[in-house]
Amino acid sequence: MHRSIRLAALRAGATALALAASSGPLFAAGGPPFLAHQALYELSLQRTRGNASVESVRGRILYNFTGNACEGYTSDFRQVSELNSGEDKTTLSDLRSTSWEEGTGKSYRFKIDTRMNSADPAIVDGIAERTGDKVTVKLKQPVDKTFTLDGATVFPTEQIHRIIAAARDGKSVLELQVYDGSDTGEKVYNTMTVIGAAIPGDRSIAAPDPSTTSDAMKPLTRWPVTVSYYDRDAKKADGEQTPVYAMSFELFENGVSRALVLDYNDFVIAGALAKFDAKATKDCK
Repeated sequence: MHRSIRLAALRAGATALALAASSGPLFAAGGPPFLAHQALYELSLQRTRGNASVESVRGRILYNFTGNACEGYTSDFRQVSELNSGEDKTTLSDLRSTSWEEGTGKSYRFKIDTRMNSADPAIVDGIAERTGDKVTVKLKQPVDKTFTLDGATVFPTEQIHRIIAAARDGKSVLELQVYDGSDTGEKVYNTMTVIGAAIPGDRSIAAPDPSTTSDAMKPLTRWPVTVSYYDRDAKKADGEQTPVYAMSFELFENGVSRALVLDYNDFVIAGALAKFDAKATKDCK
């Protein structure tokens, strides 16, 4: 349960993550560059399933994104969550993550610090570089280790770039292998993204938030998106595999997201966008 929350946090942040591409400058084809911004999400328990022991959830995600296609993209993320399982059983998790992705998606640096209650922090620190038909990962922590991944594996920012590109092309399904350095730094996920119909910026909304009322965001198109994450190394039973977790959100064409929902199979967490600050985005020359 708590491991899944940690993994989702790495991608949730503002959920949009940062923009990247496997080749060429990182601009979403035919659309605006990704927006430098800060976003704050308030977490709460939406519902439970089956015999889930979670009675309540509260917490926050704070996400900062800066950079451009020439200098690369930096994201700073922190998620603090408190899960109440009843009978005074509470788990407090504090995850901090900093990452940088080179403008053409060739290099990805990451450092992740996870603290659970009073336990010692778990730290993952490393760099992944794309060379030819493979990706080489060099970890400093939790162990000093070097290994390679399939060249088809993408980093988080490239994942979002491809989702937006697929949405613009009218595609409804996208499958990708994703590496973000989460867990112990050796995990690769198979992902399936389902993309809904485009939502124009001028459409009225029942529950507006700071993103939909921002002058910088009002003209932009967004798409309802659900991304399911599967353990690539887990064996399938009868050809079926249950995702470790799934994320749903509305993704704007400039990389901002709203209406976050994190589904861990036995319980679901909602992330409401409480604060949003657009920042000046430096031009790439």
